[in-house]
Formats: sequence, structure tokens, C-alpha cells
Amino acid sequence: MNKPIIGFTVGDINGIGLEVIIKVLSDNRIVDRCTPVIFASNKAINYYRKIVTDHTLNFVSIKSFDQINHKQVNVFNCWDEEVSIQPGILNDTGGKYAVRSLLVGAQCLKDGDIQAIVTAPIHKRNTQTGDFHYTGHTPFFKEKFGAKDIVMLLFHDKLRVGLATEHVPLKDVAGHITVEKLITKTHILRDSLIKDFGISKPRIAVLGLNPHSGDGGLIGTEELEIILPAINTMRDQGDLVFGPYGADAFFARNHHAHFDAVLAMYHDQGLIPFKYIAFEGGVNYTCGLPVIRTSPDHGTAFDIAGKNVADPGSMREALFEALEIYRQRTDYEHYTANPLKRHNLSTER
Repeated sequence: MNKPIIGFTVGDINGIGLEVIIKVLSDNRIVDRCTPVIFASNKAINYYRKIVTDHTLNFVSIKSFDQINHKQVNVFNCWDEEVSIQPGILNDTGGKYAVRSLLVGAQCLKDGDIQAIVTAPIHKRNTQTGDFHYTGHTPFFKEKFGAKDIVMLLFHDKLRVGLATEHVPLKDVAGHITVEKLITKTHILRDSLIKDFGISKPRIAVLGLNPHSGDGGLIGTEELEIILPAINTMRDQGDLVFGPYGADAFFARNHHAHFDAVLAMYHDQGLIPFKYIAFEGGVNYTCGLPVIRTSPDHGTAFDIAGKNVADPGSMREALFEALEIYRQRTDYEHYTANPLKRHNLSTER
């Protein structure tokens, strides 16, 4: 009963989400670490169980958390109707039930029924409905849990890359970067590294926006006018923040190994080198939320959906990291709940 309950949303039901969830949760050792709950329907699970023939998933069906079984995988039925599943097809049905699973799972997370949530990938094109008008999971969870701001963080082992901006058109990125925003994003990242990753004094590298970090103002002035002033302000406050660094040389010369996290200015600047280095083991985490949400770092992968070839590695890592962050956050809250203050002996001597 002391095991955390971890929820799984299924993503687009025509993508690879359910396939990789089944592959991960078919390992019976998972229920020794947590109680998994899949937000889907029995029929959707059974459809993909017939495809994933080399894995055996045993589960119990529930409609309320009063029925939960802590010794098995649980399927929380979010819908009972017949649904036409067409692996590899982008259609309204896939988006509709991806949103249904997400809304139910997020509400259970907010109600405290589960301790963390792992979200399978959705497709932005078919999820724009009356109930969901977001560009992805990150802004949805930000609004759902009333966070003033958040940071999208991709991590694998000791490589952690956060984003100052997320799903913003490239032509608009510069307009979204201000001194205040960079300070806020970096502080959210810093606090998460302390609370969620157990790093007491994190070192954070900040990338420049322009090629070669602006070349002293020859290729853009954002580094001199915005990014460097933000870094200097934080350093004056005692934060270990460094930069701005040119993105290409920074990763090519392995400079990221000297920092606990990197703050990139825009989506592809951070995610292209991250996915190249992490390959299929990366995890997406939303820093700044009062709850724990992780996700694999791949998409719906319609091209291989329904073929039983999807690699579950990233989904497995997303689960393990949700458990690790839960443990780390629990320890942090315990040890900082009522701290003992020591006298400054040097002033008394």
C-alpha cells in the first residue's frame, strides 16, 4: 500500500502509445515498484494485446479507485463504446480518445488518486477540440495545475536540456525572450534540479540565441541586450549560471558534461542535439508543476504503429524516472519540512 500509484495516458490510440505501454507493463516486476493504472478501455487494451504477441499483459478492470488492485496492472475504463482503432492513421477518433484519456488521467492526478502520470504521445493536429486547445501536453498541464510558468525539460542520464520557449514558430522566438522570462525559466529549472533531482547547488549553462552566440553583436544583439544581463543578475544573486554559449560548439565539444543542465533558447536548438546524444532513452519532464509528469521523448510514430516493432525503451525510462522523481521529491519534502537552524558560531567567538 506504500507503493506509488502511477497513471498512464495512452496518447493517440492509432499511434504506438498503447503498444509501448503494454510492452513495459508486461514485466511483472513493475508491480513490485508501483501500482500502474492505464487510462483507456478494456477493448483498446485487448486490441493491442493481440498485436503485441510476444508480451503478456495481465490486468484488472476498474471504474473507480476503490477497486484498485495493488498487485496487478489496472485499466481505468474511460469509455465503454466501441471504437474503431486504425493503427498508423491520423484521424479524429485517435485524437478524441487521446484527449479523453488525458483529461481523466490529469483529473485523477489533481484529485490525488495517483502520485505521478506518464503521458504517451498525442498528435497536435487531431487534438484541437472544445476540451483541448493546447499545442501539447506541457501548456495543458501548466493551466490544469495553475502553474505561473513551467520549463519543458528533456533528460537522459546526466544530460538535461530545458527550453526557454517551447512550440513557438522560429520567426517569433526572439520576441518571446526577455530578461525577466530567462530569469524565471532558469529559476524554475534550478529549483527542479534541487527538489526533483537532488542536486544541492546546480550549475546551469545558458545558450545564445544567434549563431556563435551573436559574435559580439555582429550577428544579432539579443545576447548582449537580454541573455547576458539575465545571467549577470542571477550570478549576482548567487546562482551558478554561465553563458551565453554558442549552441553548435557547446555540444560538439562536450561542454554539457560540465553542467547539471542546459537552458536552450528554442525547441530545435535544444532537442536536436539532445535526441542525437540520448537516442531512444530520453524522457520529457515538466518542471515547475506541483505534480509529477513524465513522457517518452518520441512522437506517435504512425509509420510503425500496429507492427509490433516500437521500442519501449523511452516509455520504460519515463516510468522509472517518474518513480525516481517521486522518491526524490518525497525525501526533499521530508527533510526540509521542519529544518533545524544552527547558530553562526563564528559571530559568538
